[in-house]
Amino acid sequence: MMFRKLAIIFISLFGVLLAVPSISPKLAPYFPSWIQPIPLGLDLKGGAQLLLEVDTDVMLKEKSAQLYDEVRSALIDRSKGVIRFSDLRNTGDGVSLIVRESGEVSKAKGRLKSVLGNVVDVSSSGRTLTIAYTSKAREEMINDAMTRSIEIVRRRIDALGTKEPSIQSQGGKYILVQLPGVDNPEHIKELIGKTAKMTFHLVNENITNEQLASGHAPSGTMFLEYMESPGQKIPVYSRVEVSGDSLKNSEASFDQNNMPVVTTEFDASGARRFAKLTTEHVNERFAIVLDDKVLSAPTIREPIPGGRGQISGNFTLQSAKDLAVLLRSGALPAPLEVIEERTVGAGLGADTIASGKIGSVVGVLFVLIFMAMLYGIFGLFADIVLIVNLFMIIGVSALFGATLTLPGIAGIVLTLGMAVDANILPFERIRDEVRSGVPTLRAVDYGFVRSTKTVLDGELTNLICALILFQFGAGPIRGFAVTLSIGVATTLFTCLLLTRVFVDSYMNGKSKKIGYIKNK
Repeated sequence: MMFRKLAIIFISLFGVLLAVPSISPKLAPYFPSWIQPIPLGLDLKGGAQLLLEVDTDVMLKEKSAQLYDEVRSALIDRSKGVIRFSDLRNTGDGVSLIVRESGEVSKAKGRLKSVLGNVVDVSSSGRTLTIAYTSKAREEMINDAMTRSIEIVRRRIDALGTKEPSIQSQGGKYILVQLPGVDNPEHIKELIGKTAKMTFHLVNENITNEQLASGHAPSGTMFLEYMESPGQKIPVYSRVEVSGDSLKNSEASFDQNNMPVVTTEFDASGARRFAKLTTEHVNERFAIVLDDKVLSAPTIREPIPGGRGQISGNFTLQSAKDLAVLLRSGALPAPLEVIEERTVGAGLGADTIASGKIGSVVGVLFVLIFMAMLYGIFGLFADIVLIVNLFMIIGVSALFGATLTLPGIAGIVLTLGMAVDANILPFERIRDEVRSGVPTLRAVDYGFVRSTKTVLDGELTNLICALILFQFGAGPIRGFAVTLSIGVATTLFTCLLLTRVFVDSYMNGKSKKIGYIKNK
């Protein structure tokens, strides 16, 4: 029994200790790194809020362009027999073509279905075939683009060191990004909005200056802008030799001349293609293309095995770090556009914190006075437990990395109100037992034991509500749900266990008179 009491007291003190850096941030440096102040949300600390729109139309057009290449490759596959066709064109939402021989229409449809699978519909009108993605496949593409966009945005923001960003889907094609503590979101907006699609192409050295000046690229070649020299165009072959999708890692570093560069590392498949490219094209130039612009066009001096490369250019250290973050996080599946931006000043957050503190202190003070007046010494025990509970909610929230928002403060105040109720139930049960003639020592035991089920039922109901709010809510609603859930756990611990320790210590194994109970 003594060991149980000591364990309960130790856990309570530990919970209070976790809250000290949050209550007094000046003491935070004296605590371990895993005991730090609870981070404040956007409404308390200030920061930026961005509403992004995922342009899925552009993504679907790119998918249609890929479908164009897949259809062409399937029909000219020599291993299965070439099916002759003409007038292959991209219709915007699909591909159409004309099969030259009427007798090969069924064969062409069968091959396209077997190669492309159930993600496409293949319809025919005479010798004209129309290939388009099914509505189910398009919906899955859009959902996948949203999921990937959210994850990529999250990785980019986390890599910047922004604490506790809130990133969530809204309305099917929108992403809401909340960045606490960010006063100027322009830099982050720039990084979030970049597609960061990197590919490696060989440079077409056969293009003349006259052709470049005309701006009309021959088939299989693209004229892309050179980042290091605005206005200059670099002719590159359309064929992608190595895709940025094969990148495993990228870091900002320095070369032998102490200039900032970006080092890259490919996965096994990308490393093989990169080694093949650099082995077969020594003394030729290849272009590193980022978002349809040539980032760099170095000459291959020797084969580069092992999948490690280096991108150089007119980088500053910050721009090299930014590029490394973009490449490491991956390319966005669809462009993002900022359609709404809000900035919350730190001053407004400070005012909100001050108002929240006043409201919380006044509310808690009234509760403490009420309990002490109504239940005497037992009410004082409940007051101590209530304060411990408050500290434990803050401390556990900080330990788990939860962000404190204004609704979160409301959740804490609500939890304290419910904690008072969890103390009143056993106290009133004790009163009923004493009035029925049960000795006070036994009445205390009966009061706590027989009220436990009622307390558990009430707190379990609150927990279910909090979990539902967390699952289906967003932003501030989730902050409220988190503090409410943590409060349920700490309330059960303090009210059912810690209060009992105080009451048992006061009774000291004897049937004493309990001040707030008047026997009938």
